[in-house]
Amino acid sequence: MSSSGHATSPAGRPRRLLTQNREMRAIGVHNWSLPAWAGRLPDGRTYNTCPSAGICRHVCYARHGTYTWPAVRAKHESNLRFVLDDLAGWEQAMLAELAAPKFRGGWVRIHDSGDFFSTTYLESWMRIMRAQPDTNFYAYTKEVRRFKESVELDPPENFLWIYSYGGTQDALLDPAVDRVADVFPDEDSIREAGWSSQEASDLLAVLGPHLVGVPANNIPHFLKRLAGRRFSEWQAEVDAHRRTRDEAKVRSIASAPTARSRIGSTSDERAA
Repeated sequence: MSSSGHATSPAGRPRRLLTQNREMRAIGVHNWSLPAWAGRLPDGRTYNTCPSAGICRHVCYARHGTYTWPAVRAKHESNLRFVLDDLAGWEQAMLAELAAPKFRGGWVRIHDSGDFFSTTYLESWMRIMRAQPDTNFYAYTKEVRRFKESVELDPPENFLWIYSYGGTQDALLDPAVDRVADVFPDEDSIREAGWSSQEASDLLAVLGPHLVGVPANNIPHFLKRLAGRRFSEWQAEVDAHRRTRDEAKVRSIASAPTARSRIGSTSDERAA
């Protein structure tokens, strides 16, 4: 037993991979977690489990509260180290755990924090899902391009996913086609937009209507930063500002004399 209170193997790897927080337990869902976004492991390695995170990283629930407790952080980092150091071993351990009768007909949410940070890791999950056809899996993701290239053409039949706004690949989403989730300031704003809330059960995100509203967490400093906007609106503002800034840089470079022309002009003046 580790000092954090979580069962670990002699090699320091977690014995139990799938857990349940209070919200997931209430709806009978197990979840798999990684550390949220970017950080540094105890051995000094840096990581980014959410490479396509945009504005969401500024108000991420998984970087607040219980997720920051030392025991919880240590468990999530242990999960990540297992994946990074021995992906094949992790895959076999996950399959062994999912073989338990309680998972037959059940649901697993992949990542209540973290995301599919590499194609290799995503493909490992795809093999797990296909090997466990009696278990249902679902996930939120901002890895839009990765999913459109690696999942959408041939998805496992027992896997449902939802693209979530607030990432650097929002522009690739088409809400007329894709199942999408957007974080709203509150339930009233979800209803006013004509979207459907998943507040009653997280499974509604993949089993209900395809435009999914998620009410913002009631964390005062997060709500202040959200400033009454949806994640999609905030991300669009950031993207527009970045485009304007980049275009200004291009115009500045294009209008400035090149170093070669400046040198040439100076040489001509000296010769004269």
